[in-house]
Amino acid sequence: MTVGFVMLCHEALNRAAQVARHWAERDCPVVIHVDCRVADKRFDRLVAAMSGYPNVTFSERRRCEWGTWSLVEATQLTVDKMLHQFPQVRHVYLASGSCLPLRPVEELKAYLDRHHDVDFIESVTTEDVPWTVGGLDAERFTLRFPFSWKRRRRLFDTYVRLQRRVGFRRRIPPGLEPHMGSQWWCLTRRTLTRIQDSPERAAHERYFRRVWIPDESYYQTLVRQHSERIESRSLTLSKFDFQGKPHVFYDDHLQLLHRSDCFVARKIWPWSDRLYDVFLKGGDGMARRAEPNPGKIDRIFAKAVERRTRGRSGLYMQSRFPNRGWENGVTCAPYSVLHGFGDLIEDFPTWLHRATDCRVHGHLFGPDRAEFADGQRVYTGALSDSVDLRDYNPEAFLTSLLWNTRGERQSFLYGPRDTGGILPLMVADPNAQISVVSGAWAVPLFRSAQDFAAVRREAARLQKMESAQLALLRSGQTKARVRIWSMADFVEAPMEPLQSIIDEIGTRAALNVSEAPTMVDLTGFGQFLQNLKNEGMQPHLMGDFPVDPNYDPAPAEPRRRPYLMR
Repeated sequence: MTVGFVMLCHEALNRAAQVARHWAERDCPVVIHVDCRVADKRFDRLVAAMSGYPNVTFSERRRCEWGTWSLVEATQLTVDKMLHQFPQVRHVYLASGSCLPLRPVEELKAYLDRHHDVDFIESVTTEDVPWTVGGLDAERFTLRFPFSWKRRRRLFDTYVRLQRRVGFRRRIPPGLEPHMGSQWWCLTRRTLTRIQDSPERAAHERYFRRVWIPDESYYQTLVRQHSERIESRSLTLSKFDFQGKPHVFYDDHLQLLHRSDCFVARKIWPWSDRLYDVFLKGGDGMARRAEPNPGKIDRIFAKAVERRTRGRSGLYMQSRFPNRGWENGVTCAPYSVLHGFGDLIEDFPTWLHRATDCRVHGHLFGPDRAEFADGQRVYTGALSDSVDLRDYNPEAFLTSLLWNTRGERQSFLYGPRDTGGILPLMVADPNAQISVVSGAWAVPLFRSAQDFAAVRREAARLQKMESAQLALLRSGQTKARVRIWSMADFVEAPMEPLQSIIDEIGTRAALNVSEAPTMVDLTGFGQFLQNLKNEGMQPHLMGDFPVDPNYDPAPAEPRRRPYLMR
């Protein structure tokens, strides 16, 4: 007794011929079905290539389409021919034209001799199937599917919705409990004969013709009625990704295929010359009696799925587009956003760089350009300071900057004048550490020489914008670390907020008096706020700045003074 192979082929017929010759030369009958969509010339060349092998034959051809009854019909035709033309066959092994034997045929024969009465087929109930993709598990057996999912998707979906709406349910034939599993099985002659010769075959076929993807349920269901002993697993290594698409194996999967201990693998890339050379010509030189166990490599496939659906922290890839939220974190590393500090402290980026030895940028999202550190126009990773390029996708600009500079802490200034579209991302990012001095935007207006009416209009605009930003920062959905000081509180004791910023960056010890930054001169700032009030605007984000009665509104020169710890 021996094992016979039935092959369903529709492409790469040269590779299918290689595999068929490999099995035929080792005394294994082969019956091949070639899809009707394959051109007659290609089919004739395959027939000619197999003409020297008396134990290789071809079944009647059908036009096959994924998810339809045609695949089951093609399988039935090849199985019928195998059973009638090769009586010495005890097990029938279903394979595709893209399958590749991984172990010597002698090992497969010996294995099936030890399990001469066992049917190897995945067969589980719909409640126990974890791999269905697309939302149709039990419904594939209770609804009708007369339309092709691939060619007529709109009709397919519309008809499904219509059946759901009217409450239509098909009656499952008596005695059948639907089961599902891999299309690739190895069944005994006895079981296949019982299925093919069953008096209820016509009724079963009428039912399964309108089941969705019947090639994964027809034999998987009927084997439960006719088999005496079932091993609910496949001897073929066939892996699928999270979208339900089969994994394709390439030359660099050689060791992975060895480790699976399976007898056959699919789907093999047709140009994987090394795989075909190793497994068909020379073999792997490793005799083993191991049980086929594709689970041994499940960990690697699980990691591949995780990398594709989540990836490395803060890395955005096309394989996850357009699924928002699939990224493994918003950004790849902690960073500091400093809101208002640049308006109160002279040359704040330079001072903070000296205090922390970390990279400190200006207003990366400023209205005129992205102010990279040291005045650079193009930064790491070829990021341009162009406003148009940055604002085309500000989220990608920030995440790319952090990814390109991973390993180096980044800090930058921010304020109500900057591009507001980036703030929601930073608020939702646990890596963001946002420090805010509210109302500091008024200092450049206080020091400007603009017409006061224009200053008042700009102050009202900026206060409205910063109020909206503060509301977002204080929302319950905020995941960033946020600290907010009013401008009055910061001016009263600036060293404590500055020390907290340095502590979070974590590169320096405590500041001393000699390292205090130089703050802008705010003499007369209280009068400036009072003037805004007199003009009908109510500045409320700065805190309390009393009016200095001795303030000279027109000093000879602007004054600056170091602001030391009090």
